[in-house]
Amino acid sequence: MKREVAIVGGGYAGLPLAHAFAAAGVGVVVLDIDPERVAAVNRGESYVADVPSPALAPLVEAGALAATTDYDAARETDAIVIALPTPLSANREPDLSIVLGAVRKLAERLRPGHLVVLESTTYPGTTRDEVLPLLAAGGLEVGKDFFLGYSPERVDPGRKDWTTKTTPKIVGGITPACTERACELYRRSIDTVLPLSSPETAELTKLLENIFRAVNIALVNELAQLCERMDLDVWEIVEAAETKPFGFMSFKPGPGLGGHCIPIDPFYLTWKAREYGFYTEFI
Repeated sequence: MKREVAIVGGGYAGLPLAHAFAAAGVGVVVLDIDPERVAAVNRGESYVADVPSPALAPLVEAGALAATTDYDAARETDAIVIALPTPLSANREPDLSIVLGAVRKLAERLRPGHLVVLESTTYPGTTRDEVLPLLAAGGLEVGKDFFLGYSPERVDPGRKDWTTKTTPKIVGGITPACTERACELYRRSIDTVLPLSSPETAELTKLLENIFRAVNIALVNELAQLCERMDLDVWEIVEAAETKPFGFMSFKPGPGLGGHCIPIDPFYLTWKAREYGFYTEFI
């Protein structure tokens, strides 16, 4: 089967996306720097809970999905999706080194007709100001010779009700043609695809989603500590508030912020806001 899509990064976001494409009949190759991950995928063995091995193995056996450490595999694909980590530096500033390192390798292999989509969570302006110059350095024109967009991953590991296939996908391209091409790609494997006006809009939408969770988790956990001191049942209070049919969204007390994105993403927006002379005090 022809490898139509290359997914750079075989982690908790990349592998479920690869599975969704392959299950829809789109040939996929996963590019990952970890040879153990690559070997596991090629054996049909999953290391991501959201993609059980029994669901992965038949796709590998059928030739619909494979993995490699060789970036040359991206040359002959029609589309390249980047799903790599965006951590913080020691100073709690955005660290795009992993993403941009991969983009530089891809730029050497970019050819006319390629579609490139960034899925990594990041600050508004990353796709246009950081990724685009690297890809265009070889002389290809975006929106004409190649296409570039941003479509954030919306993975909630462990969920059974919402999967990569059923969770709506938002897409913002550098040009209208870029948006159209990216939407066409995702519609082949995802039920609902929503075009947005720009990559910056999509980038900030993703940050809003995660920051919304962060501040509400913090709020309900702070309330839980107060309720303990006041000898009140926070669970009863939250459940009582849930009965209001408008103006309230329930969050439950827990161990605090965790996961790959929620504790990190607010700092991406705070850092970017300084460029505009704005301090995100509440966030």
